[in-house]
Amino acid sequence: MENFEFHNPTKLLFGKGEIEKIANEIVRYGNKILIVTGGGSVKKIGILDQAIVHLEASGCTWFHLEGIEPNPRLTTIQKGIEICKREGIEIVLAIGGGSVIDASKAICAGAMYDGDVWDFYTRKSTIRSALPLGTVLTLAATGSEMNGNSVVTNWETQEKLAVGSNKLLPKFSILDPTYTYSVPKDHTVYGIVDIMSHVFEQYFSHTSHTPLQDRFSEAILKTVIENATKVIDNPKNYDARANILLSSTFALNGLINIGKTTDWATHAIEHAVSAVYDIPHGGGLAILFPHWMAYVMDNGIEKFVTFAVNVWNVETEGKTDKEIALEGITKTREFFNRIGAPSQLKNYNIGSERIEEMAEKAVRGGTIGSYKRLTKEDVIKILQESL
Repeated sequence: MENFEFHNPTKLLFGKGEIEKIANEIVRYGNKILIVTGGGSVKKIGILDQAIVHLEASGCTWFHLEGIEPNPRLTTIQKGIEICKREGIEIVLAIGGGSVIDASKAICAGAMYDGDVWDFYTRKSTIRSALPLGTVLTLAATGSEMNGNSVVTNWETQEKLAVGSNKLLPKFSILDPTYTYSVPKDHTVYGIVDIMSHVFEQYFSHTSHTPLQDRFSEAILKTVIENATKVIDNPKNYDARANILLSSTFALNGLINIGKTTDWATHAIEHAVSAVYDIPHGGGLAILFPHWMAYVMDNGIEKFVTFAVNVWNVETEGKTDKEIALEGITKTREFFNRIGAPSQLKNYNIGSERIEEMAEKAVRGGTIGSYKRLTKEDVIKILQESL
């Protein structure tokens, strides 16, 4: 295990009716608020109105930016930054899923910066301050409600890039599983894939002697697998929704990667694909991850054997390590298929025409990943296998 520092100050308010505490949390940081939402679902199911009632009762003034895209666009984020600077916003409140929260983080950073917020994503500048952020989560997927990560798409340059900073950790996040009841089936599926993919990126590591972190990871994966069909078959199964929601948060709040070198190559490849084709993030990961697994497993087959046995209960008797590992990968693909996730890029009408371009965007002139360092040529092969 490697040396590490772990600090996550985000306050979680988990369960039914926790929205009633929102004003008490908000006023700790100010009473002039920018509320950020997505495509309108939070209006339809009444979450936005619930929040506003509590905020107005506490004397808060609010402004509203709606229309954050599933792959949040830089141009929309810049509108939010303008509102913050013009109106003297004191705290941003994100109500929605990971895309809304990621966009809100960018707004929080950009509001305290004189330059272009895109500078943070291209590493031209470092985030030194940000407005405080609160969140009300409506989708189990990204874990953005308890981490400092943000992913933004610049559609003009067709780049989808990430930034991470402790300055972007939400001050508080309200997680009410009933708010995920109305999530459409496809988005529920994409969220499940995203959660598992976050674990994969941290679980498949060459860092040795990390049994606690690995068992945390395996527990998250098994919890998601056990509850996935329950939420798909019965979207209002509170306990299943709650378990998926909490798994999502703990999959990417820093707990399972402490003391480890992690990978993140598959996310880089998917970001390149969705930057060009604007496909759902979880859908892209469902296609790519089993192919990444098969491509890199020979660089450390022991971990893939452990994965197959501990997560998928693969029997080992009479089988080689490679056979066991491949069975675990096959079971991963079969599970994704079973819940309705896509398995090939052609499911999104993506062919081979722009594979080289996507590979170049993924590696950005270098290499990616740590389980196996992937070059542009490696990424091309993985993309070709994914067609």
